[in-house]
Amino acid sequence: MPEPLENMTGQCMCGTVKFAISAPLLGAAICHCKRCQRRTGTDHSVTGLTQPHSFAITDGEDAVDAYIPDDDGWHKFFCKRCGGQLFTRNPENPDLLAVRMGALDEDPGVRPGAHQFVAYAAAWETIPDDGLPRFEERLNWQEAVPGIDT
Repeated sequence: MPEPLENMTGQCMCGTVKFAISAPLLGAAICHCKRCQRRTGTDHSVTGLTQPHSFAITDGEDAVDAYIPDDDGWHKFFCKRCGGQLFTRNPENPDLLAVRMGALDEDPGVRPGAHQFVAYAAAWETIPDDGLPRFEERLNWQEAVPGIDT
C-alpha cells in the first residue's frame, strides 16, 4: 500500500468546487446506509476522515450546499451546480469531517478500514468477505482506525 499523502486535492464532478487537504487522512470507511444508497444511487459510499483543520475549500465555496437531515445524521455537502458529493460533517463536532473518496484527485494512500451500517445493506448487495470489521450501525472511528483520537 502506498504511504498516506500529506497534501491532496479534490473537486466536484463539474470542477466548480475544489478543495485541499493538508494532512494525511486518519482512516476510511465504507458506508452501506440507506441515506448513502439514495444519495449516490448505488449500494455504498466511501469516506476518508480528515485531520482537524486540514480541509479547506479552495474554489467555488458559493456553489456548496448542504443536506441537513432531521435526525442526528452527519450533514452532507455537495456542489449545487452538478450535485457532486464532496464531504460530510458531524453536526455536534465540526472537527469530524470526512471527504468522499471519489472526489479526490489522487490516491490518498489510505484504504477503507471498516464497513458501517451493514444492517441496511441493499438486498442485492453482497458485502465482500474482506476481513474488515463490520458495524451494524454507525461505526466508532476509535474502533475502526487504531490510534485515532477524535
